[in-house]
Amino acid sequence: MSAPNDLSELADLCGIWHDYHGLHGNLKQTSSDTQKAFLTAIGIDVSDDSAIRASLATLRHEIDDRWFPEEIIVQSGMASPQEFGLGANWQLRLDGSDDVIAQGQPDDHITLPPLASGVYALTATASGRTEIITVLAAPKHLPSLKTLTGTSKLWGLNLALYGLQSNRNTGLGDFEDLAQAAEIAGAQGAGFIGINPLHTMGHCDVDAISPYSPSHRGFLNTEYIALDRIPGLKTAQDLSNFGDIKLATSVQYQAHKAAHHRSLNASYQRYVDAAPKPAKSDFATFKTKGGSDLQDFARFEALSEIHGTQWHDWPTDPDAPPADRIDFHMWLQWVAAVQLADAQARSKAAGMPLGLYLDLAVGSRRDGAESWCEQAAVAQGVSIGAPPDHLSPEGQNWNLTAFAPRKLKALRYRPLRAILAQTIRHAGIIRIDHVLGLNRSYWIPDDGSPGGYIRQPFESLIAIIKIEAERFNCAVVGEDLGLVPDGFRDTMRDHGFYGYSVLQYEKDDQGAFQKPDDIPAQVLSCFATHDTPTLRGYETGRDIYWWEKLAWIDEHAADSLRQERAAEVDAFRGDTDFKSHIHCLLAQSNASLVAVQLDDILGVEDAQNLPGTIEQHPNWQRKYDILLENLSADGQLRATAQLMNDAGRRNADKG
Repeated sequence: MSAPNDLSELADLCGIWHDYHGLHGNLKQTSSDTQKAFLTAIGIDVSDDSAIRASLATLRHEIDDRWFPEEIIVQSGMASPQEFGLGANWQLRLDGSDDVIAQGQPDDHITLPPLASGVYALTATASGRTEIITVLAAPKHLPSLKTLTGTSKLWGLNLALYGLQSNRNTGLGDFEDLAQAAEIAGAQGAGFIGINPLHTMGHCDVDAISPYSPSHRGFLNTEYIALDRIPGLKTAQDLSNFGDIKLATSVQYQAHKAAHHRSLNASYQRYVDAAPKPAKSDFATFKTKGGSDLQDFARFEALSEIHGTQWHDWPTDPDAPPADRIDFHMWLQWVAAVQLADAQARSKAAGMPLGLYLDLAVGSRRDGAESWCEQAAVAQGVSIGAPPDHLSPEGQNWNLTAFAPRKLKALRYRPLRAILAQTIRHAGIIRIDHVLGLNRSYWIPDDGSPGGYIRQPFESLIAIIKIEAERFNCAVVGEDLGLVPDGFRDTMRDHGFYGYSVLQYEKDDQGAFQKPDDIPAQVLSCFATHDTPTLRGYETGRDIYWWEKLAWIDEHAADSLRQERAAEVDAFRGDTDFKSHIHCLLAQSNASLVAVQLDDILGVEDAQNLPGTIEQHPNWQRKYDILLENLSADGQLRATAQLMNDAGRRNADKG
């Protein structure tokens, strides 16, 4: 076989797409350079023609030589007869455990007993040969709203945690603010409270501010630690050095981080010196449960203090950082976890059936802790992105770390399981950003080769999500905006995912918003996201203003768009205001879950983020103009809550 054919077959065996349809429907071929870059990224040697032939032969042998499958997915709670056996003795263990939970004698077929949801290793031995099969035992469906709460519809409040202002915080919204906001929203009848991702941004990284470009998705952003609520410390740290930071009209990330770190270091020393035994015991338990993952992460953070945030530039074998700094970074994670768990408990106590609605980002920064801690699982030399589309004709390079499917599978998905658990354990509902990435990922090579798609182990990743969601009793929303393959949404609904319906994107052929009855039931419906115009911004054409200001469109195009927008808004608003009409539509819709943005309730005009900008737009920096302490008495919040609650009662009466 020729070298090009060898490369093509090798790419096919590794899930690399040979082509895909581009922006204008034209077929885009995946180049040989791209195939080589992807294969190198997942650990396959394609350095020359002979290496390609050898790699292909090795992979063929691995596939053809197996007697048993590498992986099977079974439904938990049910006995599972398999098509294989070959007279093998077999034993089943929970992944990571040495305890045998089931075993069998030689037979033509293996029948697994009913299993609790989880990931298992099945060891089968026949004719002196032993193979290990990964068993994913998952529930048939994700937890549903009805199962979790006993109701078929809930509304909730979405807000930017960093933007909350309160008399007690330090210039950045924190976990105590989150708990208090949840209590306020719960008292108004909200069923959940949604916020931006809480993944760590990196203790030493002073420039990263986008919550969707974190350092590690498996650990928490300790900048949200409330300094006056640290477990084990009865008296609060002096916060006088935050005065100017609190008074600023936008979040001062760098200044806040420096002052916050000084206070955290002082609090840690006070904890070490004087914390009571129960607090120290709780921290010790947290460290034990965190295991090597927590140790590795804390070591990364401590090394960053010595060598800087660009770990690719670190010494090959850096010296061990001081033990007390490793302990400090583990302590920060413990404090953050305690405060976030408290926020969830108080959300539930305030009457919220679901409580916290948390966000899982697509990936982590390539120079962050996740890419360092999980080097055995990540793809090298590529970034996650998106091909050219109508919103981004040049395509998008998100500069995010990608998991390599073959590597992740070999590790029985442990890194992903840990990341999922970190978000799900504190939430009643989570949103998985860009859920299509479970099916396929668009990778962009560092060497300048064109981007392309690589297939992901879709059914296995779905099973992992179902396992973790069941473990923590959590509903799951899959962000499925834009174009997706035929049948994808139906498949996701069958597994129990809630879709993500953004009203301003969903119009009929005449440009009119969907009617309440046209919005499907198994979705979370909202008007806007952090990346789109707010309700007020949409009404006034604030997005069009920014496009023109940044020269993305010319004056003529801007005027035309403004006229179209004004006509659209006027036609829809009827006899009342645009905001009330939109909220009525959402409230009366079939959607099981409805999210109302605090930005929209307060009439905020600018979006939290303008995609495609960094410094040109105040992304992730805007503070709310109202103190948290005054929010419960705000007439706009009370009116919106009343509207949502009335609609909910009408729906209940119909049922």
